[in-house]
Amino acid sequence: MAPILNGDVDIVIPTIRSLDFLENWRSFFEPYHLIIIQDGDPTKVIKVPQGFDYELYNRDDINRILGPKASCISFKDGACRCFGFLVSKKKFIYTIDDDCFVAKDPSGKDIDALAQHLDNLTKPSTPYFFNTLYDPYREGADFVRGYPFSLREGVPTAVSHGLWLNIPDYDAPTQLVKPRERNTRYVDAVMTIPKGTLYPMCAMNLAFNRELVGPAMYFGIMGDGQPLGRYDDMWAGWCSKVVCDHLGYGVKTGLPYLWHSKASNPFVNLKKEFKGLFWQEEMIPFFQSVVLPKECTNAQQCYLELAKMVKEKLGPIDPYFHKFAAAMVTWIEAWEEFNAPAKAKIDSVKSA
Repeated sequence: MAPILNGDVDIVIPTIRSLDFLENWRSFFEPYHLIIIQDGDPTKVIKVPQGFDYELYNRDDINRILGPKASCISFKDGACRCFGFLVSKKKFIYTIDDDCFVAKDPSGKDIDALAQHLDNLTKPSTPYFFNTLYDPYREGADFVRGYPFSLREGVPTAVSHGLWLNIPDYDAPTQLVKPRERNTRYVDAVMTIPKGTLYPMCAMNLAFNRELVGPAMYFGIMGDGQPLGRYDDMWAGWCSKVVCDHLGYGVKTGLPYLWHSKASNPFVNLKKEFKGLFWQEEMIPFFQSVVLPKECTNAQQCYLELAKMVKEKLGPIDPYFHKFAAAMVTWIEAWEEFNAPAKAKIDSVKSA
């Protein structure tokens, strides 16, 4: 699958180290523009291999560009990647972690993950009726007998969620009890996640249509100075899925795979996740019960409504969620500054 749409794609990479891993991706990534978000010490020199077209932002740049609104961008946390989503002007975003490498399919061929994501994003989704041959728009597949003809046109795809071989994306307790477990199963399938169904989104291999759902891809305030970490991509996944369901967009998961090379420290992870392991039992039912008003017709408006609901429904759990809801509003304010204005009424949320 050859690279396509390179003028419409930015690759966003959060990192604390030099990006030698890009050499492994050179043949696939070199045609595209990279946005690198340097986390941690802004004085550290991040080296990028020659030949790549990129821009690099560190914390000083984020503070300078956003001013007081920089408070909505996490520090010392992978959630800083959403600054790249904010400053991009491209239709599609692909974000990947710097410990991920090119995987091989069962035939031994290198997998062009970005090309597969773009294939997913440029073909429709089927969230309203499940097709037992999974993605009916894939070559060699179609709608099965009994699939409603009225739904076969599908809906626009907003999110493509890829998977990983080798190191699984486990939480800390699972890491601790299964330290040697590796994912070796390559499932040759792409499927649409049904409407009304949430999923645990992982950002190490993720692409989305920024024009459709970009404002909802906010990874929150986590990491340094916050009581919660390692829930940034899951939060964005829950929010974006609720928004996609409301606006009539689709979310796909499955192919492509990449090779996840390194397991993070489970004891460090447990400290970051500890509160979230309890809070998720209330956060997930909250998102399952969200009903957005029909007046919300774009992702910005939906996200501001979510911010109000987070403050009202999750705020009683911990004051952190009041701060989080305020950051959600600040994020949309920043989005409005960097992008075409929408009809979101930010002031009404602040006064709510």
